[in-house]
Amino acid sequence: MTPGRLLTADELLGPVDVVAPALLGCWVVTDRPEGRVGLRLTEVEAYSGAGEDPASHAHRGPTPRAAIMFGPPGRLYVYFSYGVHWCANVVVGPEGRGAAVLLRAGEVVAGEGVARARRPAARVARDLARGPARLTQALAIGPGDRGADLLDPDSPVRLHAGTPPPAVTAGPRVGISTATDLPWRFWDADSDTVSPFRAGGRRARRGTGQDQHP
Repeated sequence: MTPGRLLTADELLGPVDVVAPALLGCWVVTDRPEGRVGLRLTEVEAYSGAGEDPASHAHRGPTPRAAIMFGPPGRLYVYFSYGVHWCANVVVGPEGRGAAVLLRAGEVVAGEGVARARRPAARVARDLARGPARLTQALAIGPGDRGADLLDPDSPVRLHAGTPPPAVTAGPRVGISTATDLPWRFWDADSDTVSPFRAGGRRARRGTGQDQHP
């Protein structure tokens, strides 16, 4: 399988709760020295802009940590969650809005051998990128990718068009303690790579004053 065309900025300009489910079926591709890995997105979460979504890092405006979220659409926002693992997000909406889509899970469709080498604990293929931490590990996404242009053909991390799933389900977001009523988690209803739902959320890390989601 090969990825489709790169997405365009115009395709990412809509409201975050509209753009997020439209990303399902799209490919995220990374090119590293050890090889290429491509995965098809099966689960995402939407986080809105400044002053609109208390669970978002952008809620308090363009702080040094969240400044990338206020940049042009298609940038990659990478952050360290709970001091344990990295999470990857696609900046969407008009520049200055501060909205982003968390990439929660995907199906590895290219470079499975490379992904398995990075995720030796995964016993079956469905677990290679089943969850936001596993996804970044399978793709080798880390702090050095913060701010990468996913729409640039020369970028080592890119976002490509794919085939939308036939059925999409929406439900509450995971791992947050505020704005839990918004059904802004979207997933491929027919995929076994979607991460298991756990109600409720952890407390925010000391000193951040917010949940650890974009």
